[in-house]
Amino acid sequence: MQIFVTGASGWVGRGLVPDLIAHGHSVTALARSVAAATALSAAGAEAIRGTLDDLDVLGDAASSADGVVHLAFKHDIAFSGGYGRAAEDDRVAIDALAEGLAGSGKPLVVASGILGVVGVGPGVVATEDDGRATQTTVGPISGGGDRSETARHVLSLAERGIRASLVRLPPATHGAGDNGFTVAAIAAARTAGVSAYVGEGNNRWPAVHRDDAARLFRLAVESAPAGSVLHAVGEGGVPIRAVAEAIAAGLDVPAVSVAAADIADYLGFLGAFWAIDGPASAQITRDLVGWAPARPGWLEDLRADFYFRG
Repeated sequence: MQIFVTGASGWVGRGLVPDLIAHGHSVTALARSVAAATALSAAGAEAIRGTLDDLDVLGDAASSADGVVHLAFKHDIAFSGGYGRAAEDDRVAIDALAEGLAGSGKPLVVASGILGVVGVGPGVVATEDDGRATQTTVGPISGGGDRSETARHVLSLAERGIRASLVRLPPATHGAGDNGFTVAAIAAARTAGVSAYVGEGNNRWPAVHRDDAARLFRLAVESAPAGSVLHAVGEGGVPIRAVAEAIAAGLDVPAVSVAAADIADYLGFLGAFWAIDGPASAQITRDLVGWAPARPGWLEDLRADFYFRG
């Protein structure tokens, strides 16, 4: 298959492109800079210059491909106060991709978020069947807010003759080269001089290694049925206290319990989510597409030195 990938030079994309190529697919990839185009070409992909605002480029690339994986999102705008705008731009970009695929039966796989799916009570393990009708989440950390409308819209694209599916990612999508929420928590602990958790720290986050997540996107574009929701969950629920203690050990600082009202003082924007208990399952995903995560877990990666160099 020839697969068009947006966000191919991002965190998950850098794992997906080589995995697709290794399994016999060719890759065309959106590149918004010369540096990104150069890196993608070096990885074996054909770079197509453009951004998510270049709707004609998106539509043409989608119509020329055998399938599309949409990973890109305007995170820089979202986390600088323009979350609603970034979510709306994402919806428009997906519609451009869908226009290029409509009536073809070709796959469109879109990245979504898993933490805090509404309809799942505290401590209840979220499954792929949860939140399909109202996939509203707690905040932009996991693709919430207006992106929930986009997620529902993606699933409805099956009605337009598109094999559309969602892959929900945990906020802890970890590994060497990570620049996401794990790195943000480490940076905050380094600045504060302590690694904080809320209360007893028994709340849990799902997690996945980036390479396992990339493999799931490849399996989804190859075989996921239209309307599928897949969970990229390698570990169903890692206690945040254990994460905080691993960060503390890596930085040689204390791990401390703080009140929920004070956690933002230690973790900034991430503090609003650090006490969420959001365990999740991927059993339906494993059964549906044969996904079998095999890479190291979150705590194992935190015990390696790459997160703490420099």
